Amino acid sequence: MKKHYFSLVVSRGAELTDAVADSLYEAGCDDATPGMCEGILTVDFHREAASLEQAIQTAIADVHRAGLGVERVEIDAERVGPAA
Repeated sequence: MKKHYFSLVVSRGAELTDAVADSLYEAGCDDATPGMCEGILTVDFHREAASLEQAIQTAIADVHRAGLGVERVEIDAERVGPAA
């Protein structure tokens, strides 16, 4: 399987606390790094999956399982494609 790199921007109002980080990890986001920038919580993934679509779908499901909403997906164009 290929590793896919992308970020999920969490719905407004969420903050990165130890409890949120633990919830993300326990929900299956052990291949991700949560972070805050200018009051926005993001979760940066490096997920192995058969396709980028599958990687994103499972990541969104995991973030929802942690009790958070997803506002949007951001994909680093430099990390997509055959060289990624």
